[in-house]
Amino acid sequence: MSIKIIFADDHEIFHDCVKALFDSHGKIEVLATVSDGRAAVRLAEELKPDVVVMDLAMPFLNGFDATRRIVAETPGVKVVALSSHKDRKFILSMLKAGARGYVVKDSVIAELVQAIEVVVSGGMYLSPGVTDIVMNNLLQGDEERASSPFDKLTPRERETLQLLVEGTPVKDIADLLNVSAKTVETHRHNIMQKLGVESLPELTKLAIREGLTTL
Repeated sequence: MSIKIIFADDHEIFHDCVKALFDSHGKIEVLATVSDGRAAVRLAEELKPDVVVMDLAMPFLNGFDATRRIVAETPGVKVVALSSHKDRKFILSMLKAGARGYVVKDSVIAELVQAIEVVVSGGMYLSPGVTDIVMNNLLQGDEERASSPFDKLTPRERETLQLLVEGTPVKDIADLLNVSAKTVETHRHNIMQKLGVESLPELTKLAIREGLTTL
């Protein structure tokens, strides 16, 4: 029986490369490829794959928040993070969100298939360099320092923040989140207050630094 996956990455040229890898492997079936986090969440719920391979930086909904939603809303679907980031902060945040694997893109050909097979079997897979980072964090007991300022925000505020810094108009945000424009403005006020920033450019710089968006 084949392993069914959804591949979520905002670089469409990468879709073709990875799909060719899986086609040659023969035991992994790509149900869909998507380029934004909201589509990944929606299709995970609709198609019920075994695994979602998730990039971190995607438009509309980043990989951290997309992973949280998939894990919470679609039990049984595993997430394997796929990223060029080797920063400790991003790795720990993705694992905290519920990812069962973390593969760095420069080793994707050698490791991605293995990572998928491991998490489907109930295990956890980390690229070798990532394993060192996670183990060092556990040994030092310094999870506090790995936290993000965005941990202060509610999930809906995080979604609103990303859409704001990506330049999405308030009315379109309201339509996407199925809320009123007034509610979006309230979220924006609360976000600024909680994060201690006074302007959208400040908020954008913070979002980029924390990996919430790449713009």
